[in-house]
Amino acid sequence: MFKRLVLPFLIFLLIVIIVLTWKIMGPNTAFKGEKYYLYVKTGSNFENLMQTLTKDSVINDPGIFTFVAKKMNLPRTIKAGRYEIKRGTGIMSIVQMLRHGRQSPVNLVITKLRTKEDFARLAGRQLECDSTAVISYLNNMDALEDKGLDTSNVMTAIIPNTYTFFWNTTAAKLFNRLYNEEKKFWKEERLQKARALGLTPQQVYILASVIEEETNKYDEMPLMASVYINRLNKGMPLGADPTVKFATRNFAAKRVTLKMIGQSAGSPYNTYRNAGLPPGPICTPSIKTIDATLNAATTNYLYFCAKPDFSGYHAFAVTHAEHFKNARAYQKALNRLKIK
Repeated sequence: MFKRLVLPFLIFLLIVIIVLTWKIMGPNTAFKGEKYYLYVKTGSNFENLMQTLTKDSVINDPGIFTFVAKKMNLPRTIKAGRYEIKRGTGIMSIVQMLRHGRQSPVNLVITKLRTKEDFARLAGRQLECDSTAVISYLNNMDALEDKGLDTSNVMTAIIPNTYTFFWNTTAAKLFNRLYNEEKKFWKEERLQKARALGLTPQQVYILASVIEEETNKYDEMPLMASVYINRLNKGMPLGADPTVKFATRNFAAKRVTLKMIGQSAGSPYNTYRNAGLPPGPICTPSIKTIDATLNAATTNYLYFCAKPDFSGYHAFAVTHAEHFKNARAYQKALNRLKIK
């Protein structure tokens, strides 16, 4: 009688073990997509984690997940981060990933940004640190001073590129990484070219930001750089329209008017009223634009004006009379098309 009861019990026990093993080791995700990104905020506890997993229907068996997690001491070792859970992943794999902090990194793609606020919003959308924390750091003189930066030129430390970060990177670590990458960017060859122009790396960056906003024609950027460098060397105002747009924050303006120049008269970014470079960049110029600026042509040009054919190219001039003629032709073209 005893032997007849033992065999069914052993079979039942074996089935239970197989089922539990399958639930722990086998596929146990409940979401429909190919992957799910789990965000564990800094300071989160196990209860917060379970609320997220349950709310988003990430796993099929929250009870078994809790059992396995506690056996593996996850509640005491949970780490903040962004975790990629692929469809069909087992509970054991998920727990081990969370326990060891095996995050899925974030690619922060930085292209042309105009303001610190733009950068803060970009970082805040992709990283745990929100835009307020990023702006606070960029405006913190105590944090910037030992890097030779201030709140005006801080954006010169940001070279547009693709950078990989962990999602829970703090604002300070984010900027320190970008600052270190900027130092690597300025290799000796680039530094020598900057010195030959009589400019510091920061000044090259600021000048490149103006050129970036003036044209998207890389083949004429060295000519444009020569105009601005010639003006700097003669002590002339740059007279750059994009700096007025930046000063007024009117980036959509099709043409810069005398009214806009007057409205921004008190701004250090108004390069019609102030000689020299503005105190900081007016955008984050591309690497290609920075290199084009470093390779400025040697010319006598002091002026340039957009061509009236609206090709995007510019007419360059040595004398004011020649420039006035070019400017009148362009203004007539604008008026003809009723562009204000």
